[in-house]
Amino acid sequence: MRKLGVDLGQVRIGLALSDALNIFASALETYHRISIEEDLKHIADIANKNEVDVIVFGLPLNMDGTEGEKCQETYEFAEKLKKYCNQDIVFVDERLTTVSAEKVLIDANVSRKNRKQVIDKVAATFILQSYLDKKDV
Repeated sequence: MRKLGVDLGQVRIGLALSDALNIFASALETYHRISIEEDLKHIADIANKNEVDVIVFGLPLNMDGTEGEKCQETYEFAEKLKKYCNQDIVFVDERLTTVSAEKVLIDANVSRKNRKQVIDKVAATFILQSYLDKKDV
């Protein structure tokens, strides 16, 4: 069974998928949000089509490690997702994943315009890879 990484944003949702052995995370897509219902259905469809057993959400903790409003929004979104799929949902610290993703893209000479289109799925890849590296999945 595979794992699905999610970088939840206000406008876009980055998605990443593990390989079948749960060793590597790969960027899957940047989904442009439509409505909460459509967003939830889209993620559930991807999870079901790819035989995902765990959905890994990045948890946007404050730099001091506390939970703020964005964490609550992530929890609420994940709770609503449970109505559309039956995969386990876990949360991992996503602090600095977007910064790391941006650095990788800059180092790869990706233009600013193209970075904006892929940064979310690259951040989702970092989120998922951190989960894969820490867990005996």
